[in-house]
Amino acid sequence: MRATFIKSLIEYATQDPDVYLIAGDVGFSVVEAFAQQFPTRYFNAGVAEQNMIGVAAGLAMAGKKVYVYTIIPFLTKRCFEQVRLDICYQELPVKLIGVGGGFSYGPMGTTHHALEDVALMRSLPGMTVIAPGSKFEVQHLSSDIHAVPSPMYVRLSNNEEKVVYPQNISITLGKALEIVPSDVAYIAATGNALDAAFVACQELRNLGYDIGLVSMPTIKPLDANFFLEKQAGLQAIFTVEEHSVIGGLGEAMARMVCENFEKKIIFKAFGVNDFYFHVTGPRSYLNDQAGLSAEKLVKEIEKRLDPLSFVSPTRFSPERSRRVGTNGP
Repeated sequence: MRATFIKSLIEYATQDPDVYLIAGDVGFSVVEAFAQQFPTRYFNAGVAEQNMIGVAAGLAMAGKKVYVYTIIPFLTKRCFEQVRLDICYQELPVKLIGVGGGFSYGPMGTTHHALEDVALMRSLPGMTVIAPGSKFEVQHLSSDIHAVPSPMYVRLSNNEEKVVYPQNISITLGKALEIVPSDVAYIAATGNALDAAFVACQELRNLGYDIGLVSMPTIKPLDANFFLEKQAGLQAIFTVEEHSVIGGLGEAMARMVCENFEKKIIFKAFGVNDFYFHVTGPRSYLNDQAGLSAEKLVKEIEKRLDPLSFVSPTRFSPERSRRVGTNGP
């Protein structure tokens, strides 16, 4: 994702001399191409992240289009006051590019886990929050990201890139992406949780469930219309995010459902529960411990689906019918 985004930024900077990039002592092997091509428009702020936000705000006040790039905890948590007052309060068009969403830096421990960033950035008035689910989404959203004339937080992550997108899919800022269609139930995933959600969706469909998959690269503003238009037949929504269950996609979707749906549906938000991880390990291990592996998602979602309502006619089989009790004992 990082390389894809920086490539698009270089293309944008080639066309616009007001584009600037500030890095917080990270990004090596990623940002060098920008620095070499635009040496007077690139700054390495070092480990002075709060000052980095002030510099970005000053450049933006001078009419520059500023991008700030560093590891998520040191961009969103260490600098929260500066982002809130220097950028958002003044409505400056600074783009905050955070890398390492969720457990991307798992082996480096809790200091580098990015599990509260979406909640923090969503709480700021005027802040758009983007969490692409793949390089493909980054590539197609880049022009929209560059065009937004207001504060924006872009959450980039490490992905396995397992998702297979439909041909001719339209990817637009602020819109949900229907990857697997359904009129009955959906898994709605964002950021690097999309890979596990895609695998879980495929496994559930192979078990006979009529369940679809939606990628939600834009968390704020949330595309409520996608779900409201399907409200008549929709019976279940499951959200998946590599983020705390507090303040992320799950809570945003739950509020949308409660405020707008005229009927009761099954709803479950999958994320990291309200505790710290006191162990280190690869991302796959930590996700499994958090219940976010594809295998655990399948088990938990299947518990909540009524087979009589959710079996897909196109995948109905005698074996499946006997297992769920729809055709004999």
